[in-house]
Amino acid sequence: MVVAMPVIFARRATFLCGLAVAFSLLGPVLGFRAPTAAHAQDFGAILAASDRSDADRQTDKRREAPKLLAFIGPKTGWNVLDMGADAGYSTELMARAVGPNGHVWGQNDKPNQKFEARAKTPGMGNAVAWIKPYDDPAAGLPPLDLITFLFAYHDTTYMGVDRAKMDKALFAALKPGGILVIADHAARPEDADKVGKLYHRIAEATVRAELEAAGFKFVGSGDFLRNPDDPRTAVVFHTLIKVDDFVLKFTKP
Repeated sequence: MVVAMPVIFARRATFLCGLAVAFSLLGPVLGFRAPTAAHAQDFGAILAASDRSDADRQTDKRREAPKLLAFIGPKTGWNVLDMGADAGYSTELMARAVGPNGHVWGQNDKPNQKFEARAKTPGMGNAVAWIKPYDDPAAGLPPLDLITFLFAYHDTTYMGVDRAKMDKALFAALKPGGILVIADHAARPEDADKVGKLYHRIAEATVRAELEAAGFKFVGSGDFLRNPDDPRTAVVFHTLIKVDDFVLKFTKP
């Protein structure tokens, strides 16, 4: 028997429609979920979460957290490496922002008790401590969507870190189109990388030059933490005025 082509196509279409309906009904029961597109969450709601600590809320104020999160732009489902995580403030923010399907690794070069305590809290369910040297921080990680390096790049200037090696490792760890965001305390241009230990600062131009040498493409900067009245010649922890901080965004072409 010869079946006309339109009839064959009609039967196929009916079968495929039936299959789609069956999957939509049975998929959740069997544990299957259709992939959802990555999207930015409501950062205000994340910051307002009732289980966040008072100490973190104070840090939110110093770091202009709503603006910082908006500038970074983390999305659900992303893989994120948080460099120089210290006690994990920014690691937890990223963990909340990428949601339960995302993953965050908080890098320190040695164990941090405050981070370990934070890791036991509900907001860190998708984040882990990642104890790796700064100049080889991403070995063993899957390709990353985002790397954050907040107020710790200057520390590497006096820690014996090979920053050129570190920056190239960060570049290699990102997916094409992946994002690197660095925030730090500004030094005078002429101080370059020479006052990291003295003032806990580094010159913005120095950071940008080092990262561009590693292959990163500069995307833009945020001015929400700047203070042009800061002479940039005092230790950031002891100055009586607001510290001048820069925030830079780069991408991997």
